[in-house]
Amino acid sequence: MTTPLIQLHGVSKYYGSGDALVKALDQIDLRIDEGELVAVMGQSGSGKSTCMNIVGCLDKPTSGQYLFRGVDVGALDLKQTALLRRYYLGFVFQGFNLLARTSAIENVELPLVYRRVGARERREKAMEALNLVGLSGRENHQPNQLSGGQQQRVAIARALVSSPSVVLADEPTGNLDSARSHEVMALLAKLSQDRKITVLVITHEPEMAEYCSRIIEFRDGHVMSERRSSLPG
Repeated sequence: MTTPLIQLHGVSKYYGSGDALVKALDQIDLRIDEGELVAVMGQSGSGKSTCMNIVGCLDKPTSGQYLFRGVDVGALDLKQTALLRRYYLGFVFQGFNLLARTSAIENVELPLVYRRVGARERREKAMEALNLVGLSGRENHQPNQLSGGQQQRVAIARALVSSPSVVLADEPTGNLDSARSHEVMALLAKLSQDRKITVLVITHEPEMAEYCSRIIEFRDGHVMSERRSSLPG
């Protein structure tokens, strides 16, 4: 049996204590394999974003075990955790998080700057990533010269430029209209299918979740249901 890319065993995340104790996650188990496109759904406070923060090494569980390719992430020190985040994880956020006065290609290059990749190689990889998301010819545009959907495509290119093992997309369509939302989800589905990229999408929109091959629903810190879905077309 193959080792899962991501595996959570009995993971809990608690805040406060006594009468003020909040169980953001309560003894959850989760498995995500290489190349999967998975939607994590739930209302505000369901635990879905807390789960993503733990998977993305932005937070640590109160108890339980998080394994990344069989490695116990909880046993890593701060430097090792930072390296895991830098080299293996890509992030896409609802608010795009692009640098305002910086061109699209410079925004995409940013993760490679942190890796100390040379200027020529950075530029080549950033151009390739922008081409991949359909933004060839827009590389010199600043965010205010791009539509919301195009800005999110730049953010996706930035997440992909360092060839991560998994892309974590937190409400990637939250700031987009319906047409642009479908474009972004179709793009993520195509990238996952064509390039075998593992994508974890956090969303509260059932219509967007249907683009994913598997849908997991959170409620009150628990995994309430899990089902398969079919990619459109």
